[in-house]
Amino acid sequence: MSATAPEPQVWPTLRAHDARGLIRFLIDAFGFEETVAYGEGNRVDHAQLSWPEGGGIMLGSVRDDDHHLPTRPGTFGAYVVTSHPDELHDRAKAAGAEIISPPHNTDYGSRDFAARDPEGNRWSFGTYRGEPRKAG
Repeated sequence: MSATAPEPQVWPTLRAHDARGLIRFLIDAFGFEETVAYGEGNRVDHAQLSWPEGGGIMLGSVRDDDHHLPTRPGTFGAYVVTSHPDELHDRAKAAGAEIISPPHNTDYGSRDFAARDPEGNRWSFGTYRGEPRKAG
């Protein structure tokens, strides 16, 4: 077994009414990095945003013929690990994110906060990295 974690193979996905606006917000408010965005004009057929501390998300514009990815805009939620939740909270607040849970310490030892993006999706950020994988 390798000492390093494998590349991400689980990609949370979401749809947006204003995908280009949501991409800009996620970059400005939370610090995601745009890896790629395909589409013309305001339409985004596929975008990948990378999280600087590992992993990322995929998103696109909501479409009438969207049968393979039926997530409705505003119904997405994610927990994103960060080593700097207080600084990220301040950045998100300054960028206009709706803070729905201010920075706080959890019973399980994490420092968390939560915000909502302009589409209504819930983003939780915190220091909890999950439990280690079992050997074998």
